Amino acid sequence: MKKLQMVDLKGQYDKIKDEVDKSIFEVLNSTSYINGPAVRQFQENLEKYMGVKHVIPCANGTDALQIAMMGLGLKPGDEVITVDFTFAATVEVIALLNLTPVLIDVDKDTFNIDLKKLEEAITPKTKAIVPVHLFGHVAQMEDIMALAKKHDLYVIEDNAQAIGANYTFKDGSQQKAGTIGNVGATSFFPSKNLGAYGDGGSIFTNDDELAHSIRGIVNHGMYERYHHDVVGVNSRLDSVQAAVLDIKLKHLDDYSSRRQNAARHYTEALSKSEHIQTPQTETYKPCDNSNGICDTCDCHVFHQYTIKIKNGKRNALAEHFKKNDIPHGIYYPIPLHSQKAYKDERYDEKEFKVTNQLVDEVISLPMHTELDKEQIDYITSEIIKVVG
Repeated sequence: MKKLQMVDLKGQYDKIKDEVDKSIFEVLNSTSYINGPAVRQFQENLEKYMGVKHVIPCANGTDALQIAMMGLGLKPGDEVITVDFTFAATVEVIALLNLTPVLIDVDKDTFNIDLKKLEEAITPKTKAIVPVHLFGHVAQMEDIMALAKKHDLYVIEDNAQAIGANYTFKDGSQQKAGTIGNVGATSFFPSKNLGAYGDGGSIFTNDDELAHSIRGIVNHGMYERYHHDVVGVNSRLDSVQAAVLDIKLKHLDDYSSRRQNAARHYTEALSKSEHIQTPQTETYKPCDNSNGICDTCDCHVFHQYTIKIKNGKRNALAEHFKKNDIPHGIYYPIPLHSQKAYKDERYDEKEFKVTNQLVDEVISLPMHTELDKEQIDYITSEIIKVVG
């Protein structure tokens, strides 16, 4: 059996080595390292893939979220609602801009934003919602957009983990995750489904005016060299990373399919245990998801394959994994409302029942494009051995 890895970037690179190397050397020979032809080509190809009018590349996914909020003109004190169960970058940028983060609980099955909690959290000071498509699964965007329209709110999609996923509306139409809200933000961190060989990110929008504003913000507020029209930042995707991403973009649908197939193998093996809950998709999707994941469902691209251990043996399983060199992750071990940087007397512990339970139950298994059935069979057999 091949060595187990949480993410096998080397195996993935080996399959596209000639394409990637050629593309990188073209950048080196051109010496156009910043805002060069490779960046423009990647931008155009990503716009076509995403079906969105404007892609604005930037330096990383955190910048993408921050710049999206800056572009919307949010003001200090404006309330921005997002989830308690996510990576800190989602709330970090809200705090950095002196906006007011409002953290709410998540759905116990999908780990995405709880719609009931969302509506309850809206106040006259609320200006935006940041749904997070956690672990690669698209949140209930149709209902979120309806709620946003009702209350005249912006929607900023945190799409750092779900690029390539499709959201299916109730009428059967589809749209790429990250392109449904007013603006979307994604990360090209190396371990992401579409990962660079360094940092990178991008912003998506169909709003011409917003796109114009964001293009200035990412480049020191300049539309013309040395003419600073708005307060901006220095956040640009370099040409080498763009060249790598443009090659990998051609393979993204295949990467998603490989992850989905691996997820199905995991689910088939782990569903035998009554103590394990495997990933679930939204129940109203127009497909048969009685097993949690159906054969046609593409609303989940499995940046992570995260299960819940329901009989109190999660920590024992993690310890067993460590002893047997089986990679794993606990995403996330501490809720944002309990983090020192984001504690606030506004928060009532009783309002985070699901999140507080998830931090004790979740564990993420190896998930990548090179994962094979032999590895999955071994991992799942070890899980059953401990969990029962």
